[in-house]
Amino acid sequence: MSELPTSGDSDRYCAELVKNRDFVRYVSTLFEPPPERRALLALYAFNSEITRVRMQVRQPLPGEVRLQWWTDVLKGVGHGDAESNPVARELLQAIRTWKLPIEPLTHLIDEHQFDLYNDPMPTKAALEGYVTATSSALFSLAAGITGHASEEVEHLSSHAGLALGFTQVMVSIPFDASRQQLFMPLQLLESHGVTTGEVFAGQQTPGIKAALDDLIEEALRHLQTSFSLLAGVPPETRAVFLPLVQAKHDLRRLARADCDPFAPHGTSRLRVLWSLWRARRSRPFRA
Repeated sequence: MSELPTSGDSDRYCAELVKNRDFVRYVSTLFEPPPERRALLALYAFNSEITRVRMQVRQPLPGEVRLQWWTDVLKGVGHGDAESNPVARELLQAIRTWKLPIEPLTHLIDEHQFDLYNDPMPTKAALEGYVTATSSALFSLAAGITGHASEEVEHLSSHAGLALGFTQVMVSIPFDASRQQLFMPLQLLESHGVTTGEVFAGQQTPGIKAALDDLIEEALRHLQTSFSLLAGVPPETRAVFLPLVQAKHDLRRLARADCDPFAPHGTSRLRVLWSLWRARRSRPFRA
């Protein structure tokens, strides 16, 4: 970051950062009133900074230092440094304004320490824990910004996070394999006779396809549950869950018999914008 914006520009900085790195969530914020949108963009910019640490370092230790800096910020250590960082500045303001809980944010940071190492995700239970503390927590915090924190919203956030998190694991396979990282549960792969070497080689095999089909089925179950729970959530909160629309499209693609999970796939921004706009007007996402 060569030139940091002034405090008056920090909101625009976060908006551009999310727009460039997490376009689906960026689009979902366009359906929120300006105050909530600003806080959501701060939250998503923070998430982007945390998830991007593994791409910025070659060794775990520098990554640990970066993550610790964010933990210190949330605990009130090094306030001056925090105020000089536009994302930290916006996040702290969102926490104060919307009374966001600190614990889920620090837990999210802790879980992303896994990203810094080349240890494989051992089991599906471990992946569920990782996704719950990251993807599900993000949905829950975002819903809190819209003013609705309840058992129903927590239940929805849990399923939505698992659906989106599992999908993102599968979508990211080409990138992760190129870095010799494995977020697909090792236990699941081994149950289909797949070795880590086969995954890192980046070639589709019947075993890899079978393992993916298992995780796709699991993600679809959580996705279906999420859509059924949306009706019980206040209309002003439903836009937070619009990223599920993209997860649905990704799962359909991954489930096709001719889909190569190791072939990088991108979706145009125009298509994302159109899909989420149409979904926002559909029954599950409107009043």
